[in-house]
Amino acid sequence: MENTFVSGIDRQLQILQLIQRQQRISVAEICEVFAVSEATARRDLETLAVEGKVQRVHGGAIALAPAPPEQPILQRQDEQTQEKVRIGQSAARLINEGETIFLGSGTTVLEVARNLNSDRKLTVITNSLPVVNALAGNEDTTLICLGGMLRDSELSFIGHITEQPLAEVRADKVFIGTRAISLEDGLTNEYLPETLTDRAILRAGREVIVVADHTKFGRAATVLLAPIERVQTIVTDTSTPAEFLQEIQERGIQVIRA
Repeated sequence: MENTFVSGIDRQLQILQLIQRQQRISVAEICEVFAVSEATARRDLETLAVEGKVQRVHGGAIALAPAPPEQPILQRQDEQTQEKVRIGQSAARLINEGETIFLGSGTTVLEVARNLNSDRKLTVITNSLPVVNALAGNEDTTLICLGGMLRDSELSFIGHITEQPLAEVRADKVFIGTRAISLEDGLTNEYLPETLTDRAILRAGREVIVVADHTKFGRAATVLLAPIERVQTIVTDTSTPAEFLQEIQERGIQVIRA
């Protein structure tokens, strides 16, 4: 029999406090603590998830942490180094000979560039200065560099001048990073002008591949880049929570753990 003495709003507030204290909660635990049915427990969690307060996972929910402030790319290159190397190696294996690919900005995408074999005869489009430097001089790679306004912290080109030629190109695969990933909020970033450019990049690709280490999952940043369903493949490391990745796979997205 359900507990009718606690209102739905009060119960959801108490559930949120439990999640924040414990970092996670199961449907079964909600049923036991609040004497409610599984259907009511799931509705409470769905409400909290839609409000952006928790992250739904299989059988319950986990705390949704805000993404920390983003450090400049030259500082981030020393964070999760081994994970990014493995992600870059795995992502590079998804590229077929003769394809046209787009490589976005960021340290993890840069590892994809560093793992491209010189004999694949690829066409690479990029707005990232580090990617340009990594691939310059490769005789078997046609390199298309998009100019624009240089964002010093990312060493990437953004803005209207960058976005105009994006309407004229198409890539078989787009490899892109993001500041945060959650099931409800999708891919989110912090800096609006760069996010607008990233949206144009996604439109240029037939297949979108997100490369992101475990620190990006279960978080939300300020600006929406794209819903999670816009992605075909996510390449991450083995420290990303398995239940989160299971939820992603249930939405038809391929997950590769490196």
